[in-house]
Amino acid sequence: MIGKAIIGKGFSGCISYCLEDKKMKAAADQNPVKNRAEVLLYNKCFGDRYGLIQQFNDVRKLNPKQSKPVLHLTFSLAAGEMVNRKLLTQIVEDCANELGFAENQFLAVEHKDTSHQHIHIVVNRIGFNGKTTVSDSNSYKRVADFCRKMENKYSLEEVLSPRAFLPKEQRLIPRIDKRKDIIKTTLQQALAGAKSLDSFCDIVKSKGLQVIKGRGISFIDDKGVKIKGSDIGLSLQTIEKQIAKNNREIKPKTTFIDLSERKRSLHL
Repeated sequence: MIGKAIIGKGFSGCISYCLEDKKMKAAADQNPVKNRAEVLLYNKCFGDRYGLIQQFNDVRKLNPKQSKPVLHLTFSLAAGEMVNRKLLTQIVEDCANELGFAENQFLAVEHKDTSHQHIHIVVNRIGFNGKTTVSDSNSYKRVADFCRKMENKYSLEEVLSPRAFLPKEQRLIPRIDKRKDIIKTTLQQALAGAKSLDSFCDIVKSKGLQVIKGRGISFIDDKGVKIKGSDIGLSLQTIEKQIAKNNREIKPKTTFIDLSERKRSLHL
């Protein structure tokens, strides 16, 4: 299981993102993904998006000095692993107890718009007494430790910890991102025969990738995930250099004739 913690300023955008259907970035002309979000648990809150935002903001006002009252947690299971709603809810409750927000407002939602099962938890860091605040200290390591505990407790498929917290010998093991490898291979194949940047982009698009050009170049796969070309060794500059190389004509070999030898042969 992989976890992530984000500390934020506003509940409106965060809660809306967690609850609403959405259009996939890779295909903006498609209809929104329906029934994308399923609420797993309400804690000291209830209602639709508008009601929840109002309730969270009401509690927020109890401590106006706290400029970042939002704790947004995400947890993703290993690719291909699926668990039932009951276990997901139990993981949420374990997280609330482990990270210290069981007595605070929070909302847990499962998202169904990707191939891997994952959940979002939106927490109001401000307590109902207006004095206590859920700690954001060392949250990266605390979330990573929680993931390891859940893997052991519920026999979930193990996923490597964030590299900063791996033992030294494990940090030396290279991480493999299969999605990036597939995209890189596709781009390299398209680049091999490209004679211009436009033709390269056309080939890439025919392979199902969207191309975003600006100062640099990025690509979006069929899951809506954006990857910078520079992150996979194919920056815009690298691509342009390869295209120039593709267009470079092979100069014919020049045969040099020794004229003095030619003259000597004629006199003979």
